[in-house]
Amino acid sequence: MTPNNPLVLTPIFFPLFAAALCVFFAHFRRMQRIIGVSATILAWLGSLSVLALNWVDGLQLYRLGGYMPPYGIVLAPDMLSAIFTAMASTVVMGGAIYILGCRDKCVSYPAFMPLYLCMAAGLHGAFYTGDIFTLFVFQELMIMSSVVLVGISDNRLGVEAAIKYLLISAMGSLFLLLGIGAIYASFGTLTLADIARLLEGGDRPLLAQTAAVMLMCAFLLKSAVFPFHFWQPDFHTAAPTPVHAVLSSVVVKVGVYGLIRLTMLMFIAEAPLVRTLLLVLGIIGIFFGSLGALRTYDAKRMLAYSTFGQIGFILLGIGWGTPLALIGAIVYAVNHAFIKSSLLMITGALASRMPNKSAKLVDIGGAGRSFKLMGGLYLLGGLALAGVPPMNGFISKLAIIRGGIDAQSWLLLGLAIAAGLITLMYVVRTWQHVFQRNPADQLHLKPYGDSLVAPVLLVSLCVLFGLFAVPVVQAATIAVTRLSDPQSYIRAVLGG
Repeated sequence: MTPNNPLVLTPIFFPLFAAALCVFFAHFRRMQRIIGVSATILAWLGSLSVLALNWVDGLQLYRLGGYMPPYGIVLAPDMLSAIFTAMASTVVMGGAIYILGCRDKCVSYPAFMPLYLCMAAGLHGAFYTGDIFTLFVFQELMIMSSVVLVGISDNRLGVEAAIKYLLISAMGSLFLLLGIGAIYASFGTLTLADIARLLEGGDRPLLAQTAAVMLMCAFLLKSAVFPFHFWQPDFHTAAPTPVHAVLSSVVVKVGVYGLIRLTMLMFIAEAPLVRTLLLVLGIIGIFFGSLGALRTYDAKRMLAYSTFGQIGFILLGIGWGTPLALIGAIVYAVNHAFIKSSLLMITGALASRMPNKSAKLVDIGGAGRSFKLMGGLYLLGGLALAGVPPMNGFISKLAIIRGGIDAQSWLLLGLAIAAGLITLMYVVRTWQHVFQRNPADQLHLKPYGDSLVAPVLLVSLCVLFGLFAVPVVQAATIAVTRLSDPQSYIRAVLGG
């Protein structure tokens, strides 16, 4: 462990500093984009460095102001945090590259790039912080930025979707603040490691148990888990494509990350009850999301509904709680981020070539037939989402199946496999409808549209991690091994 490692600051500092720079260059769109892409690349390199240091040297620390926890705020990325931040920074960098070639009017607004970078900083900080109140602060930075980004989108329903999400996120923030208040009233500390240390003693004040309920509700809402799902399709579908790619693939993982922390670090005694609830919600989410995606009318909305189902698979892994199941949940979370973001970017690139920028299936039927590269990328991404080898989605599904076998949960495993077949149905149906059939009417497509550089890079990662899955699985295995010993996290953060 390296105390006060400045590399820990890089995924947070670079986007925030670049956001401030972009404000000064408000009337220089090209300069803003250069600054934004450069900052996301530096943040990505920093996150990979922290991941490598975690792999070799264990948890990395940065004590803000030099104060020792629990008396000061600490950034404490362990292997789990490092994996999730490396995943998030990769997608955020892909989104910034997509912005370079995006033809939406909203991306030219002076506020767009600063808000995008603030969203990225909040996302990275939420994964890195070792303080539960700082988690709330970073989450609010991420939420407020994403709300404005959706509100200024070209979609005429953007403002309505942003207002809906603002109201729903306020409820999630209330749950989180109530949980934080209950913890502070019970223990007088907000440092995750110190909370875990005090909860280990076995004493369970009434407010501590209430805090567990409040925190679980906040994280479920953030992950758009049934019955907290209703805000997600409208909000994500109305978002600009680069923002939608980040929201639907990695922002929802903040809740997943919180649930893992909740069951593996803080409320270990209550974990069996929480996991039972997650199993129920997970299997409901898989069927609800899959059937919703099968019956929806819009290609972007289909992928938003699909997120319900994919998060359901991750919840099953957390709910089963065995080491193999948890490894499967982490691997699934990482691979899903690359798959979903690439599919959303491809869909957005096609919609950008439509006269009305519509992604409705009735409008884009046959529109992709003349775009062979786009069709090939969508097919690869769709096969990855459905879990067809040799794509990385197959590794994800296989890891979850192994976790279910290890937990001997045969009924839920059978239901999950059956629901997974629905994913293949709606992905192949959409691909055939958009990229294979002849258009019913004469389409007047725009000669130019959004660039395909970012989706090509992300689909390449899907192929790479399907053919060479060992690094991702090994990283997840190390993370679960260390999570299984909460004392190691507590000692590393608090010392002694």
